Amino acid sequence: MFDIGWTELLVIGVVALLVVGPKELPALLRTVGRYVGMIRRQANEFRAQFDEAMRETELEQLRREVAALKTEAESSIRSAEQSLQSEISSAKSELDKVAVESPKSDTAATPAASATPSGAANGVHADGLNGSAEPKPVASSQEVKSGI
Repeated sequence: MFDIGWTELLVIGVVALLVVGPKELPALLRTVGRYVGMIRRQANEFRAQFDEAMRETELEQLRREVAALKTEAESSIRSAEQSLQSEISSAKSELDKVAVESPKSDTAATPAASATPSGAANGVHADGLNGSAEPKPVASSQEVKSGI
């Protein structure tokens, strides 16, 4: 701490012994020890208070950062919600337009819907009767493999 070596301490001890005397030296060392102990306690107390103040400062800074993250997250959620609401309202308006146009085009679409290839799954060609009175069956994959 003060860069004092053993030789310097020995010189200080010899000087103290000569100045104070051997009779009063133990009392002087006890007094010096008490003062050194008090100084150490004060230094440790100061260090503890300083460390506590630093922790409080760090905690306050963390609280501010968390609050900033919270407001940022809330704003992004609000903007996502508004975007979703606008998408939903635009989809509803498109559905309403289709529903309004649907009765007009529903009568025209009914004959076209019967010509859809829904019968192909049942073994009948999509072209229906094909000019004959009976539907033409579709060959299954097993019949094609076996050559039937």
